[in-house]
Parts: sequence; C-alpha cells; structure tokens
Amino acid sequence: MFRSRLRASALALSAALFALSPVSAPAQPKPKSKAVEPPATDPATMKVAKGFKVELLYSVPKDTMGSWVSMCVDPKGRLIVSDQYGALYRVSVPPAGAQGETAIEKIPAAVGSAQGLLYAFDALYVVVNAPNKSGLYKVTSSKKDDTLDTVELLRAFEGGGGEHGPHAVMLTPDGKRLTVVCGNQTKLTHYDTTKVPPYWGEDHLLPRLPDGNGFMKGVMGPGGAIYNVTPDGKQWELFSVGFRNQYDAAYNRAGDLFTYDADMEWDFNTPWYRPTRVCFVPPGGEFGWRNGAGKYPEYYPDNLPPVLNVGPGSPTGVCFGYGAKFPAKYQNAFFICDWSYGKLYAVHLKPKGCAYTGELEEFVTGTPLPLTDLVVNPTDGALYFAIGGRKTKSGLYRVTYTGTESTEAVTGSESLSADEQATRRRYKTLIESAEHPNPAFKDVMALAADSRDRFALAAVRRVLESQPVDHWRERALAASEPTAAAHALLGLVRVSAPCPEHTPDKKVKGDPALRAKVLAALGRFDLAKLTDQQQLDLLRVYQVLFNRFGSPTADERKTVLANLSPLLPSGNRFVNGMVLEVLVFLQDETVAPRAIKALKDAPTQEEQIEYARSLRMLNAGWTPELRKDYFEWFVKAAGYKGGNSFSKFLKLIRDDAVLTLTRAEQTALGTLLTADPAAVKLPPEPARPFVKAYKVADLTDALEKGLKSGRDYERGRKLFATGKCFGCHRFDGEGGSNAPDLTGVAGRFSPRDLLESILDPSKEISDQYGAVEIRTADDRVIKGRIVNLKDDNVMVNTNMLEPGSTVSVNRKLIESMTPSKVSMMPTGLVDTFQEDELLDLLAYILSRGDRNSTVFKK
Repeated sequence: MFRSRLRASALALSAALFALSPVSAPAQPKPKSKAVEPPATDPATMKVAKGFKVELLYSVPKDTMGSWVSMCVDPKGRLIVSDQYGALYRVSVPPAGAQGETAIEKIPAAVGSAQGLLYAFDALYVVVNAPNKSGLYKVTSSKKDDTLDTVELLRAFEGGGGEHGPHAVMLTPDGKRLTVVCGNQTKLTHYDTTKVPPYWGEDHLLPRLPDGNGFMKGVMGPGGAIYNVTPDGKQWELFSVGFRNQYDAAYNRAGDLFTYDADMEWDFNTPWYRPTRVCFVPPGGEFGWRNGAGKYPEYYPDNLPPVLNVGPGSPTGVCFGYGAKFPAKYQNAFFICDWSYGKLYAVHLKPKGCAYTGELEEFVTGTPLPLTDLVVNPTDGALYFAIGGRKTKSGLYRVTYTGTESTEAVTGSESLSADEQATRRRYKTLIESAEHPNPAFKDVMALAADSRDRFALAAVRRVLESQPVDHWRERALAASEPTAAAHALLGLVRVSAPCPEHTPDKKVKGDPALRAKVLAALGRFDLAKLTDQQQLDLLRVYQVLFNRFGSPTADERKTVLANLSPLLPSGNRFVNGMVLEVLVFLQDETVAPRAIKALKDAPTQEEQIEYARSLRMLNAGWTPELRKDYFEWFVKAAGYKGGNSFSKFLKLIRDDAVLTLTRAEQTALGTLLTADPAAVKLPPEPARPFVKAYKVADLTDALEKGLKSGRDYERGRKLFATGKCFGCHRFDGEGGSNAPDLTGVAGRFSPRDLLESILDPSKEISDQYGAVEIRTADDRVIKGRIVNLKDDNVMVNTNMLEPGSTVSVNRKLIESMTPSKVSMMPTGLVDTFQEDELLDLLAYILSRGDRNSTVFKK
C-alpha cells in the first residue's frame, strides 16, 4: 500500500515537518520546550475543486490512536476506522455547520491493523493486514447490542502482513456477497469456483530479468487478486487477477468493478514500467503483473489495458460519489486517493465499447496529504477522507458542497445510444456464456472476427477456455480471420499445456503434434500485410507457444524464420521488440546486424533497452564489429537515468550477454568487458550548434497555418529525445516520470500553449511537479523537488534530468520552505533546433490524440 518512493513528495516524512515548515508559508521557529504534537494538515492550505469545502474534523493523536488507514460507515451513520498497526475506533461527528466535537471510542473487539472495513449482514467485516494475523474476520456483538466484542476468523491469508498484502472488502452489487481485494504478496487462497480460467503463467520466451534489487524475486504470477465471498466466508470465487498492489475497489451503478492499481517506481525509464492506472475489472480479467521485468505491456492480448494511466503515485482508497450531496458530475465520479503526492482525484468515466474511458480531475490536493481511505456517508451526503499511514500524522476530514449547482440525487446509469446499448448487451451475453456449457461457438468466433475491442476479445478467449477444448480445438485451428485466429489459438495453447514455471519439474508438457498444427495455422497469415495490433497478437501466440511447447523442430524453425525474420525492422517499435524476441529464441543467424542497427537508431532509452534485453541471449550471427557495437551500447547506457533498480537491470542484461561470448570474443573486447562501463570513454557525439533563443512570436505564422500536414512525426519523436524531453516526460508509453505525462496533451493544449510552455516553463508550474525553495539556518538555499525522506533528512532533487542528483537537508535546520517560482524544467532545450524541426516536435506531441499507442508508426 504505502510504498517507499524514491521520487515521492514529502509523504513518508512525519507531517510534523510540514507543520513546522509549511510549503505555503515560512516556518515558525521551534519552541525550546518540549514540542506539542502539531495538528494534521490545515484545510486552508489545500487546493479544492470550485464550490467545495474541506473541514478537519479530528487530528489523530499519534501516540495513542496511531495512523488511520481504513474506514467504513455503520448503520447509524458513524464511521469506523482502523489504525494501520493498532485498534479499531468508532467515530461520531457533528453535523456539517453545527457546533460540537468529534467523539472517538475504541472498539473492544480484539482485532485491528485493518486495511479493509465493511459493515454488512449485521456484522463488521475486517480485513487484517499484519504478520501472522492477516485474514478476513467477522466482528459481532455478543449481547446483540452496540458493543462489538466477538471476533471470528473466516479465512487466513498466506503472504500477508506487508504493504502488498490483503486490503479492501465491499459488497457485491446484488448485496449477497463480499468482494475482497488482495495485493500481490498475498498468496492465492483456496477458491471453490473461478471466473478466471486457471491457465495463467509467466509466459516469457526469453529468461526474465528479476528486479535489480531482488524485490519479489521468485514470486510467480498471477499477482494481486480479487475474490467474491459468501457472508459466512465459506465459499470463495476467484474474480480477477494480475494486479500489482490495488488497495481498494468499487462498483458503479451498472455493476461494473473498478480499481486503482500501483506502479513499480523502481522501474522508471524502462520499457516494462507501468504507471499507476485505473482499471475496469470484468469477470475473469487478467491484468498482467509479473515480477521484475516480466510485467506484461498493455498491448499483449493475454492481459487487459487500463481505462486511464495516471502516472507515478501510491494508490489507496477509492469510491464512487453515489449518495453524496454533490453536483451530478461528482455524484457519478470515481474518487481515487494517491498517498504519495497528496492528490484526491475525481475520475470522470464514460462508456466506450465494452469498457470505459476516463478523464482525471484534481479534486483536493495538499502538502502533505497522505490520503489513505474515503467514504460517502449516506446519512449526511458528505465525503469523508483520512490521511495517515506509516505512522505519519493522521487526520479525518469532511468534504461538502457549498456552491450553487443542483445536488439533486442522480439515479440510473449514463444514457447510451442504441448502438452502444447493443454493444453492451452483446458483451454481457458473451460474459454470461462463459458460465454455461456449449455456447454457440460459431457466434463466439464471429464476434472475435468482427471486434477490435480488447475487452470483447478477452471475453471471447475466456468463453473458449471455460469449455472442454475438444469442443472448439478444430475451429481455432481453422480460423481464417487474423484477430479471431490469434485469440482462439492463444486460448488453445494456454489450455493445452501448462506454463513450465508453474509445473513442479519446470518441464514443458506440450504435445509436439499440436505445436505443429498451431504453427501451420499461424503460417497461413502474412504478418507484413496485417495491422500492427494483429501482428502483435499473432507474435504473442508464437511466444506463448514456444514457451509452453518447447523449441520447434528444424523444419518448423526454418518455416517460422522465413515468415518472421523479414518483419524486422517494421514501422512499429513494439512489433520490432516482439519479433526480435522470437528471432533471438530461434537463434536467427541473420538478425544481429538488423537488431544492432535498430538499437543504434532508437531515439529513446526504453526502446534501446528492449532490443538490448533480447540481444543478451543471442549466440548466433555475431561479427566482431557487431559485438563491439553492442557492448559499447552499455557504455552509452551507463549515462541513462531511471528508477532505483535501473542500473542493476542494465548490469543483469550485460552479465547475461557476457555469458554468450566465446573466449576469443572476450579477449577481443578487452576493456569493454573488464572496465566499469561508466568509466569507459567513447568519442562524444557532435554537439548541435546554437540556432536561436526562440520566442513564441517567432513561430506565430507557422502555428496559425497548422501542424497536421507535411510534418515528419518520426523526426519529431527523435527530436523529443534530442531535446531531453524523454528524460523527464512520459509520452506514448516511454520516458521519465519527473514531469507531467504529455501523452494526452493534444486534448488540453493548443499549439501556441504547448510552445509557450516549452519556451517559458516557469510561466505555469504544475502543482504535482512543482519545486520548493528551502532556506536553512546554515545559510543554504536549496531549490528542487522533495524526492525522499529518511530520519531527520530531506532529500531534494535539484536537477530533473538527473533523478539521482540529490541534496540532503537536515529538517532541524530548515528555517523556511516555500514554493519555487522557477520551474525545474530547464530553458533553452530547443535552442539548437531549426524552425522546421521545432514544428515537427510540436506536431509529434500534438498528434497523439489521433493515434493509438500500439499502431503509431515511428
């Protein structure tokens, strides 16, 4: 849940630091007498959506009541809360606008450390996350009164007790069962039924890189899971898998489930980094978490994409605004908490196809504001949220609407067009057909052939995998439409052989005869004539097939190489990465020169790492010059920046590559192998000459003519790298996370606005990425962004282009901390560009609104 973030805001530090040194005003000197524990963050320092008011109802005394991380509402409208490491409390608050104090009483039941609370079926359900105590508990009153004193363990969890353990509990939409949420360090508990076809695996064609620091090394998929459970805790159904560390979840009015899943910040600037993201979770959904560098990218067909990528953060509580006395927009909003950056977001969801799209709005923000959980109280229509976690200063807050818009209760789901309703009905029928034997396979395959909706296609595969394979094997092998064939064959491969990493002897058990048939079916398609997504889908079938069925025969290998080798290079970087994996697995003797050229030409470090990772396992087809080029790349990459595991990931790649060298190759490479790559000096790349210090007026005429025609998007992408934009900004699945994600900037900025923000970054600074100016008692002035905290030291990043460049500041010496008026984004980054190049850069950034990330041509 609350992860140590190398690049978080001032979150893990005690809130006392900011009470003494608030960002909004100079700090007051410390009194010489023993300090009184400061209150929780003042609402007056928060930024709140227009028309809303935030009240601090209770500042939690840390020494006696700990730090609150979970809460729910009981039948009398009281809140029940839990200390992360201690007891449960019942909270009665005065009505909004009324005088009175918040009353707190400790619940006598011998249970606590809850990260999930729910009052239902005349009982309090408690999900405990604590060493040797993790589990789902039921708390009741022995006297059938208001005293909760009886505790019953319904199910113990293995692997819980850490911050990736068991989390939330809620009611299913029909009100008959519980939904329980568990993070990826909670081992799968025994389930009686499953919505998820139990054929998951690791399915990496080449050896997986574990996390560079060893985090969760050896932990196999499927990762975090969601269950449906009967009220007595006896019957468990596996509903969805593949999450990293989703802390909470909520159902919308249509009965659809949503969650907010965590990223792995140690993966920053690698191709396997996945941002925090809002996910629509259908029955049987798989979301592709695997440890280390094994996380499935969004475009893999055997996992589902998010509704919305949010960016770096630490997801905690979520809820819909149903029952709140808010304007309609916010009653329908999906509220999500980010503990790291102190952001309470309102996500505005809209149906799209079989799933949804989402728009993100900052609803309440503060520093510090380590949000942990939130609920709408139906008795007063207010939204309540708590801050705390990791023994930081905790507080309870209430949000009410004081504006002029109508707060009349909204009922029913958003209206849909006739076509949209038909799509939803067809999807629901498809979902339900997985529960019944012998569905109409002809109709199922026809839907797959007609659909480009990822959720519909996943449902098609779930239907197939839920039925006896003899009923549909031949249909899958005979499928002639590429999309339908890819998903049917993927399902066939999965159900016909276990993933070797999940078998006791680690041996592949696939039938070679079936492998030959699947390869023949795949061989009917000329991938060069298909869409990018169809290529990606079919390439994934090759990967999973060879992982589960083993290496092809010599004749099969020859045929596959003839079909796939010409694809490299393609116009799509993701296709390049996937086909290279297959070609390296098959030890294609011709691929090395093309792969090294792709490595040299790739403008981003993510794309380069993708190619280097595969090449580490290639033994065939090298020349001395190509080997030298490859190992010189590691020297270049030593200057790249990323998360906490970044340099160690690069070392693992290099170590594996060294093992493929002959003795003669090792001798020839000499110091490239024996010296520290960071210490080896290569000839510097030619410096670009200064052109001019641009002003917006210099390009006014060009901007008015538009950027859509005649622009070179491939050059724009390369210039995005040349201008060091990828060093800080994420764009189209690549780049850093020090600065705002620019992927969706096309819908928010005009060309002039975008140009102005590049040329004058200090004119408007994002709250989420703003810097602070710290003045100390020893006459130092430090400007930067707080990225880490330890004991009495504040770590401040002073250079966005170097995430590891930090200055340590002792908080006892801080005299003031104020927002910096100067952006951390450097000026002059495009002063070496010709005007035509600058226009290509702008066109590339603004074109993202018209492209799909998996089909964008380089």
